[in-house]
Amino acid sequence: MADEDMAPEESLDGSGLDPEIEEGLEGVADAADEAIDAADAVGHGPARTVDFIKEVPLAVTVEVGRSRMTIQDLLQLGQGSVVELTKLAGDPLDIFINGKQVAYGEAVIVNEKFGIRLTEIISPEERLKHV
Repeated sequence: MADEDMAPEESLDGSGLDPEIEEGLEGVADAADEAIDAADAVGHGPARTVDFIKEVPLAVTVEVGRSRMTIQDLLQLGQGSVVELTKLAGDPLDIFINGKQVAYGEAVIVNEKFGIRLTEIISPEERLKHV
């Protein structure tokens, strides 16, 4: 799925993102700063001592869809086999961070690689419902 709105020089590092997505990411950063300030308020040490946490690697997974099959069906799969998924074409893709769903998005092409444009960030309240 090509994306005419995204120039080839744009990268996945956040530069050149849609203003709505940038605003969402700023909201995430603001929430992190509030959490740090709250930790300070209850006596958990200086806020800036947790800057190291920004370098912790996270696994980002984008799920296109799911399918269920029997072992017999699995054993019959071969090159060229097609597995039907539960999602419809055009449905938003599910985005997970370390196995927890945090957003929805759509596939884009960036410098001849797949990328994901965030279309909705799940609220913290909604995320807690699924824990």
